Amino acid sequence: MRVLFIEKQIDYEPLGLLYLSSVLREAGHEVRLAIVAEEDPVAAACEWQPDVVGYSVYTGSQAYYRDLNLRLKQAVDVVSVFGGPHPTYFPEFVDEPGVDAICLGEGEGAMLDLVQTLQAGKPLTGLQNWWFKTNGHVERNPIRAAEDNLDILPFPDRELLFAADAFTRQSGIKHFITSRGCPYDCTYCFNHALADLYRGKGKRLRQMSVEKVVEEVKWVQDRYPMQFVVFLDDLFIVYADWLRELADRFPREVGLPFFCNVRANLVTPEKIDLLKAAGCASVGMGLETGNAELRNEILKRNLSDKQIVEASRLIREAGIQLLTTNMLGLPGGTLENDLETLALNHACRPAYANAFLYQPYPRTELGEYARNNGYVEGSLDEIDNSAWERSVLRFSSATEKRQIENFNKLFALAVEWPWLTGLVQRLIQWPANPFFRLAYKLWKGYAIKSRIHPYRPPFREFVQTVRRFMKFD
Repeated sequence: MRVLFIEKQIDYEPLGLLYLSSVLREAGHEVRLAIVAEEDPVAAACEWQPDVVGYSVYTGSQAYYRDLNLRLKQAVDVVSVFGGPHPTYFPEFVDEPGVDAICLGEGEGAMLDLVQTLQAGKPLTGLQNWWFKTNGHVERNPIRAAEDNLDILPFPDRELLFAADAFTRQSGIKHFITSRGCPYDCTYCFNHALADLYRGKGKRLRQMSVEKVVEEVKWVQDRYPMQFVVFLDDLFIVYADWLRELADRFPREVGLPFFCNVRANLVTPEKIDLLKAAGCASVGMGLETGNAELRNEILKRNLSDKQIVEASRLIREAGIQLLTTNMLGLPGGTLENDLETLALNHACRPAYANAFLYQPYPRTELGEYARNNGYVEGSLDEIDNSAWERSVLRFSSATEKRQIENFNKLFALAVEWPWLTGLVQRLIQWPANPFFRLAYKLWKGYAIKSRIHPYRPPFREFVQTVRRFMKFD
């Protein structure tokens, strides 16, 4: 069978699709990736004539992929399937025109089952994780147990991506993931909904062995350009014994610097020493908001200012660059609360402060809170895919909303140079304009490239990186 995956653009390696491709290819199926930014996917489908077309969809991109799929199905007779976060949490997406099936949860076994069933000419029925639409009727099947042993999964099929995107192939940065799941219940995140979906069907947090991690990174290192490793795990420092083994093996067998994500309450002197010994150059840590009530009562982060500032100090003093993540425009929040977030970042002194406008994803606890309390304007399709351009929340006035949206773009500058705070507070009163967007893009691009993911790319790669970053949402 032939399976065509379609991606709008490549920001990071789409590891979920690459895992699916590995499983399918191991079973003898043909797989291709079409990237809309690089080629016309409808023309690619007409030329290659796939049996199945698949899309991995985040909330905020669902309308784009739905409309693209409708155009494609007018040109080619295919089975169209949708997976990823949006169909998992909004399975009613199967009712959209042109959608033949949606996959809930993890898709390796489910995708293989579907393709094997199609190849055998059997009816699509009874396959776990799948909702199928046939003749106006939707068949809703249960979720299979999660795979607890991540070591048995094949390596992601990076060649699928690299064949379609030469820039990513040649880039000195490569992305990996060593775990699935998260033990925390932050209200803005889908992890608690995912835990409910898999309740009684597997561990909530599953960690790949250090041996498997080192093996995969070395496999990529031996075949492709790579100077810097980005670990995309929600949390990288849960298990101290795992970090001890990583600190022993990673610098000896790989010897590359890397980025990972941490959480303030998990940051200890021992774990930071182990990260440094392993080769960690930078970490991301969620501050989210400087207002303690919003952080702990509304977001359920259960973190104090003291914990956050102390964790930041330990990270900085170890010589590890700190990226903070922050959410502005929270439901029930105000511009004054966002200024508190700025003040907390001043105390933490990060190498870069990443700010996002909160997006009220339904089916998350915070998204439902926002809707039930009348904070949301517009529909699900209006949620911004980029999470930094605009808010769909209702504030005390249109003026405050505009100021918060402007502040989001100038936030990192005010963190880097605290003396700019007064000027920024005046500038955000201006109408929205492209200069704020440009300032955001330029400073973020510089800080991420020189501090958070530091390596020296060839000049051609640098130019291509700038062009892609300025173009992509």
